[in-house]
Amino acid sequence: MMITFIEAQSNLCRTRCGNIPINYPFGIDDGCGSPYYRHILDCSELGKLELRTPSGRYPVHSISYSDPHVLVTDPYMWNCQDGDNFRPTRPFSLDTSTRFSLSPQNDYLFFNCSGDYVIVEPKPILCERFPDRCDSSCDSASYLCRHLPECSTALDRSSCCSYYPKATESLRLMLKYCASYTSVYWRTIGTSTTTDSPTSQVPEYGIRVDFDIPVTTHCLQCQDPSKGTGTCGFDTQTQNFLCLCKKGNVTSYCKAAGAVGIGVGIWFFKKVRAKAPITCGVQSNENRLF
Repeated sequence: MMITFIEAQSNLCRTRCGNIPINYPFGIDDGCGSPYYRHILDCSELGKLELRTPSGRYPVHSISYSDPHVLVTDPYMWNCQDGDNFRPTRPFSLDTSTRFSLSPQNDYLFFNCSGDYVIVEPKPILCERFPDRCDSSCDSASYLCRHLPECSTALDRSSCCSYYPKATESLRLMLKYCASYTSVYWRTIGTSTTTDSPTSQVPEYGIRVDFDIPVTTHCLQCQDPSKGTGTCGFDTQTQNFLCLCKKGNVTSYCKAAGAVGIGVGIWFFKKVRAKAPITCGVQSNENRLF
């Protein structure tokens, strides 16, 4: 077991930013967490957490580790206070080299799209259950367009339609011919008592970003209380695994007694995604190109 003779990083790994817990695989201090998410989160001196992406920096509303996802807000997106006044916007995007992905629980609403370039038309109810049978038009009969969360009457003179872009380029094309857009995610409330009784969901503004948790045999042993309860991290130069301990950083685990060689394995914990909820009047858009 090799010990690196530098100040113990475990004491430098902050576990909160404001009221948001920072757990593995994330870290807001370099060398903490998984290198897959290095430099992804930034915590300001005022305790404000932001997610860094190629399209900008976005305030983080919350992080769930049991159902792995991050909820962020995009200040450039349309909100209820804008009404019919659309501000310049930009497409939200993720770094494809990370373990992030846009959640299928997001719905995207586009406003004042040009009929010359975007097919805007109501979709039949069957599209809700069989989206593969429907075309890639922007749904003007969307439930969310008719019931905008928190402000159902915010739009007076503007049109609205629902569409799920498959890629950032699709989103850019949509925004080229639409005045603005917003993202709505479906937040689950309550718990289901039986497999046949669905949980309730409410629409809220924001972007849900799902993430994978990389799990290694090294990290599991590092975190094991019987082996010293270390903090999983990495060498900032080589990005090789390190177990961050109170008295120094090691390549296996903190408690030296009984240390043995272990094989290296890695896999990713992914949440089991339930089937897309069927909500009356809501288009369950599938990923598709514009």
